[in-house]
Amino acid sequence: QVQLVESGGGLVQPGGSLRLSCAASGTIFSIYDVTWYRQTPGKQREMVAGITTGGSPNYADSVKGRFTISRDNAKNTVYLQMNSLKPDDTAVYYCNAVYAGKIYYNHWGQGTQVTVSS
Repeated sequence: QVQLVESGGGLVQPGGSLRLSCAASGTIFSIYDVTWYRQTPGKQREMVAGITTGGSPNYADSVKGRFTISRDNAKNTVYLQMNSLKPDDTAVYYCNAVYAGKIYYNHWGQGTQVTVSS
């Protein structure tokens, strides 16, 4: 059974940094495109950053230049380094992994809370 577990969230002051991790088990993570999403109460889930199986990243305009997504396939883990955090970054962050081959797989983690506040 495939499981994604996010970690690294917490409370941080504006301007601070956090690194989120998305660790996969039960599968070969390297075959998945992985995307970080975030959601706040009453709002739709929004894409934050994604990384392809080949390592190509893409970012939402709101986080470009501040967030960096990376993957370590040997550790079955994708990271989201978040710098210069703002109160607007406060949300629950979710990891999503998609494999769109002959069979389509779509997995979500349980989320990790990030709160940016002084």
